[in-house]
Amino acid sequence: MKYSVDQVNWPEEWPEKPEVTVEVSNDHEALRLQYHVKGEQLRAVTTEDQGPVWEDSCVEFFCQVPGERGYMNFECNCIGAMVGSWRLSRAEEVQPFTADEMGRIERKCTYPREAFEEKDGLYEWTVALRIPLDLIFRGKAPVFPQKLRCNFYKCADKTKRPHFLSWQKIDLPQPNFHCPEFFGEIELG
Repeated sequence: MKYSVDQVNWPEEWPEKPEVTVEVSNDHEALRLQYHVKGEQLRAVTTEDQGPVWEDSCVEFFCQVPGERGYMNFECNCIGAMVGSWRLSRAEEVQPFTADEMGRIERKCTYPREAFEEKDGLYEWTVALRIPLDLIFRGKAPVFPQKLRCNFYKCADKTKRPHFLSWQKIDLPQPNFHCPEFFGEIELG
């Protein structure tokens, strides 16, 4: 399935709207996400996992396993540096993935993993992720669900034209992607 990440949730302050889609599929061992982005800035300062990738040109996937209280966040900049964790909220019970767990997430990006400051111009890029199911299910015997609650995002907090796009609308006064109450549901199987 293909989804458009096109909700401009805070248009008065952050009206920028790059073109973003994400294709979702599975191979019954992993969830596959392929983001396609077309926008006017490109920034990739963070090269290490668990660094502030959201400040760069970044795509994100937050999901909640059926029956779980918390959720997971997977955030990847345009050169493949990632943040990954399980959490109860933005600041509560945050459990970052280990280096070994992060290493199991396959990443293919248009650009090599080399830092660069912001560039102006029109850029098209992709990020493809393959996230193992046992990582999503935190070591429990994974059974691929038919449906998953989630949201897809595109952000670039530290660019000249910051933006905060989502697939599902977020009804909050300030940017915050850590809000499972605004997750939508996708079909997987």
